Amino acid sequence: MTSQRSQLNRWIRTADSPEFRQKSLDIAMVIVRLALAWIFIYYGAGKLFGWFHGGGLSATATFFATTAHLHPGKLFAVLSGVTEFGGGIALALGLLGRLAALGLFVDMVMAMATVTVHNGLIGNSSGVGYGLNIALAALCASVILLGTGRYSLGTQLHRRMLAS
Repeated sequence: MTSQRSQLNRWIRTADSPEFRQKSLDIAMVIVRLALAWIFIYYGAGKLFGWFHGGGLSATATFFATTAHLHPGKLFAVLSGVTEFGGGIALALGLLGRLAALGLFVDMVMAMATVTVHNGLIGNSSGVGYGLNIALAALCASVILLGTGRYSLGTQLHRRMLAS
């Protein structure tokens, strides 16, 4: 029993150490970045190129002009697609991650304000709700506030620049 209590106390001290907390945060940021990257690359590629069963630029422009009431529709379709596709790639790499996350956060706010807010949290017969937008915006906010973590290309490049 004493041995088990000793092991538990050691584990608690380790889990409470600054090194363990920093490593846990870095791993968590990789998970957040990769989840966001996959979702935004998927939707951005669908808007721009029609990949993954997306509508492509023409259909997205029509949607933006008619449903979202954003004119000119093609301009906003390109802005949204580039923000999502490019921002997703940037987050995956951890390069300019805070800037990418800020752009994606604004993208989600715009989606909520123009389309999904009218459908409620989970959606209705008219369309998808704003629940996913809120979750994605919150994850983007975590990258904006906490950065990309040590396991990112941006951090590695920054370290190399400081070393030289």
